[in-house]
Amino acid sequence: MRTKYFDLIDQTFDFPQNEFNLREDRLFFHGIDLMRLVNDYGTPLKFNYLPQISNNIQRAKGWFREAINNQGYAGKYYYSYCTKSSHFAFVLDEVLKNDVHIETSSAFDIDIVNNLVDAGKLQEGSYVICNGYKPEKYIQNLKNLIEKDFLKVIPVVDNAEEVFNLLQATERDISIGIRIAAEEEPKFEFYTSRLGMRYREIVPFYKSVLKDNPRVKVKMLHFFINTGINDTAYYWNELTKCLRIYSDLKKICPELDSLNIGGGFPIKKSLAFDFDYAYMVREILQQIKRVCTDSDIPEPNIFTEFGSFTVGESGGA
Repeated sequence: MRTKYFDLIDQTFDFPQNEFNLREDRLFFHGIDLMRLVNDYGTPLKFNYLPQISNNIQRAKGWFREAINNQGYAGKYYYSYCTKSSHFAFVLDEVLKNDVHIETSSAFDIDIVNNLVDAGKLQEGSYVICNGYKPEKYIQNLKNLIEKDFLKVIPVVDNAEEVFNLLQATERDISIGIRIAAEEEPKFEFYTSRLGMRYREIVPFYKSVLKDNPRVKVKMLHFFINTGINDTAYYWNELTKCLRIYSDLKKICPELDSLNIGGGFPIKKSLAFDFDYAYMVREILQQIKRVCTDSDIPEPNIFTEFGSFTVGESGGA
């Protein structure tokens, strides 16, 4: 009878895996001897394997590229990195090797963007998607970034006050996104739907506040699910409601051309992790394409904001 703990692991998980393998009694992570790191640097130990950052970015780009080509999807795909996931310079340097865009959440993040521009690390014309609550300092930093005319800055607003504050801060015309307050998953431990506008409020808000304002263009609808992208009835139901709103808004807002799928991919936190990323991408694009065909509207550009997926599998502690 096999009664050792090693036997349980051997029967439960596929091993070795892409990231981990054993050589004799030593554990290796992407070919790096972890015991050697411990011997050299001691414990506690935190380490990063930077090539995995680029690997995950290129994997995601590949899934979207394949789905777009196979389905004849007319929109473009833009990969955005959430700076809040890791502010370290060595992480951002690796991220920006991959022709990606930036998502910010605070005034501090705008300072990082400015430093990246000054260092020549962020390309002219890159998108900066600006989420999060926008107090005075954030608004001021956004104003300065917009007036530089170097990047495509899209503040994603949660309410009318943020629009008015932006217009008051700058004399420039602005392009904005609108965040949808998706319904919470039943019994979900965090409450985030206070951020953004209810589905039923978005079209009336556009008609009453934005439609006749020549200084504002609504370019993006931002759909955020705090549980991330998952193959659940809840996720597909919320996506369907979002697409209905996108269709309704697009018919009266011709400059709207982008859908931001907030909430990232799940990452590997267990040897038993199994997630079909390519399938999810295909299904998401297929649903978007179907709604657009039925509504006789152009297919939107797709933005994703991947933070944890970008860096979460690149290191450990």
